[in-house]
Amino acid sequence: MKRISTLITLILFLSPAAVFACTNFIVTKGASVDGSTMITYTADSYMMYGELYHFPAAKYPEGAMLEVFEWDTGKLLGKIKQVRETYNVTGNMNEHQLAIGETTFGGRGELTNPKGIIDYGSLIYITLQRAKTAREAIRIMAQLVEEYGYYSSGESFSIADPNEAWILEMIGKGPGVKGANWVAVRIPDGYVSGHANQARITKFPLNDPDNCLYSKDVISFAREKGYFSGKDADFDFAAAYSPLDFGAIRFCDGRVWSLFRRCNSTMVKYLSYIKGENLERMPLYVKPDKKLSVQDVMGLMRDHYNGTELDMTTGVGAGPYGNPMRARPLTWKYNGEEYFNERPISTPQTGWSFISQSRSHLPNEVGGLLWFGMDDTYTTVWFPVYAAVTDVPENYRKGLGSLSHFTWESAFWVFNAVANFAYPRYNFVIDDIRTVQNQLEGQFLLRQKEVEEKAAKLLSSSRAECLMFLTNYTKESGKTVYNTWKKLSEDLLLRYVDGVKKNEYFKTVNIGYPDDFKKQIVSESGDKLKVKKLPGEKEAAIGDHINNAKELIKKKDYVSAKSELESLLKLDPGNSWASAELKKVNDLLRAIEDLHNKNFGMQ
Repeated sequence: MKRISTLITLILFLSPAAVFACTNFIVTKGASVDGSTMITYTADSYMMYGELYHFPAAKYPEGAMLEVFEWDTGKLLGKIKQVRETYNVTGNMNEHQLAIGETTFGGRGELTNPKGIIDYGSLIYITLQRAKTAREAIRIMAQLVEEYGYYSSGESFSIADPNEAWILEMIGKGPGVKGANWVAVRIPDGYVSGHANQARITKFPLNDPDNCLYSKDVISFAREKGYFSGKDADFDFAAAYSPLDFGAIRFCDGRVWSLFRRCNSTMVKYLSYIKGENLERMPLYVKPDKKLSVQDVMGLMRDHYNGTELDMTTGVGAGPYGNPMRARPLTWKYNGEEYFNERPISTPQTGWSFISQSRSHLPNEVGGLLWFGMDDTYTTVWFPVYAAVTDVPENYRKGLGSLSHFTWESAFWVFNAVANFAYPRYNFVIDDIRTVQNQLEGQFLLRQKEVEEKAAKLLSSSRAECLMFLTNYTKESGKTVYNTWKKLSEDLLLRYVDGVKKNEYFKTVNIGYPDDFKKQIVSESGDKLKVKKLPGEKEAAIGDHINNAKELIKKKDYVSAKSELESLLKLDPGNSWASAELKKVNDLLRAIEDLHNKNFGMQ
């Protein structure tokens, strides 16, 4: 995801991790609990507005042309031939259960073609309108850039249908040159994979078309450019077209590592790679320790490196309340040295995200499902959007508000209101948010079987009635989430206004700072913030303690007298009278204890 101007893209091309930031996770059908193939996608950019796209199926006359606008900027790139028939597309999935996601890896800046007509965003949505399977999508994507030229920088695409999941990595050939250099690898069934703004395909099989496809000159082009000089069998796509740097490892592969470590226990060992201590790259795919459910995948996409030494909820940067958000920019300088903030999967600049389910055991109308959400994945709610629907929820539709136009009618702005309220008071607000989030998502997951059985039954007699039912359910689900989250934003303000907490009676409860943050304050401020005794105040307090102690001894309340004398000695450690009296009181208390034990047989 970029959403910035082409000029800025070219200027910052050598540091793609500092500019682009999306995360994809891929689950094959054999790695999922219910036989789904799944793709996750976070559309991360400070210039990305959250909307749920919809392209209805359509038919066109012979010779029709399609205008292509750059997805990031809206700039007209040119026209291409339109096909006679296009498929219904909702979000990033079409009516045939084909889903596509992406992350930008950038790669070699000299390979961008500013005269190309097909940018990465258009490539996704045009392909979704034309392809039925992942393999067909790869073929169409390759044909489009071959015929019209590839406009964007290096991209990794996740492509899944009900049976297969692939990673396609693509980069252009330079100014004025049509086509692209690309490799597509099928993820073996039973495995998971991921990518996050760094090319992940290294070496690949040259004679295995069932599992690997590639452009005919992907190796010879690299050799001609001087990117590679070895044997074909040793060719490494990522090394040739997107060489590693520290940012590519820490900010990009770090997110893939965090996904892998949470579903395969052996992946913890790659922490040293993520820290830049070696260059032993992670495998392209791993086998999870157990099969993953949709709910598991939702949890994986809510990640701040929790529980690792990269944990974003700890340290001075997290402030007093464990805020995982960090001030931008990603890298910064102090005293001539460069430093950085971690870049987690869950991040404030997510415009929207999805988790797709493509299911071969269900008809396309029912099996194709997007779990769609707005803003930061940690505070979003993913709700069900069936890919074959004929309309989308009102508060999520395209054109409702923008980054320069706030409206409470937009789900994007409502979710941002909740998340941004939470960030500065994170630890004592996030549980309230997660409670409502779990209730909503749990409700949708619980109803999924019932809804799909009803939809399948309707489909057996009327496709139109099935689609109407799923469309209404999708719209109702989106409306429920929007209404509940808007109410939550109001409730949070009521409960946590002005930096305090209100109890069930709306009475003020002070929150204060945790001890580790108090320690930081005291260490930094020294005695500046320490409460001081006024002149004569100490002497008066000492006199009060003496008088109280004498009165308590007179009343034979030796326990209270002991407490009073100890407080006196804290104020005046050298007070010999208090020391002597305290010794007497302690001796007397011990004698009373001994006498009690002797008389009542407690010895």
